Amino acid sequence: MSESEVNDKLKHSPDDGHRALFDHYYNYVYAITLRILRGNVSMSDIEECVIDTFADIMLNYDPDKSGSLKAYIGTVAKRNSINMLRKSNRKSNNTISIDSDDFGELVSGTDVEQTAENNNVSEALINAIKALGEPDSIIIIQKYFYDRKSSEIAKIVGLSSTAVRARISRAMKKLKKVLADFC
Repeated sequence: MSESEVNDKLKHSPDDGHRALFDHYYNYVYAITLRILRGNVSMSDIEECVIDTFADIMLNYDPDKSGSLKAYIGTVAKRNSINMLRKSNRKSNNTISIDSDDFGELVSGTDVEQTAENNNVSEALINAIKALGEPDSIIIIQKYFYDRKSSEIAKIVGLSSTAVRARISRAMKKLKKVLADFC
């Protein structure tokens, strides 16, 4: 379905137009949201942001105005994702002032050396996955970090389930070589 067909549906039958808009642009909005929020918020928060984006679009988009619908949707998705990221960062920003008299001693049960080693390995793994490029990096992250099925991943990246499985196999071989060189 083309952008102009979606606009026509929105003008003549808003309910059908909204359904068509959601069906046609869901993967696009999900990909933008995932790219911005991945690793910073939970999957349910990402899905909530996608739904909020569509709610904003459906409430505020005027099909009579000229301009690209896809660009508008992309802008709304990006702004909503950045706003959610900012809110998430504000909530998790728990700091303690060292000027306070009640500062005391902070005791942690974690092994700092082991944590640093794990962070280095995790960073190397993420960089190796990113080096695969898209859509392979998205496919690997969805499969192994979010435990999604090939059929679910296929909907996200716009490929068939068979193509997703083939890409997983090839990407894992590439990843194995890259990580073997790292070690």
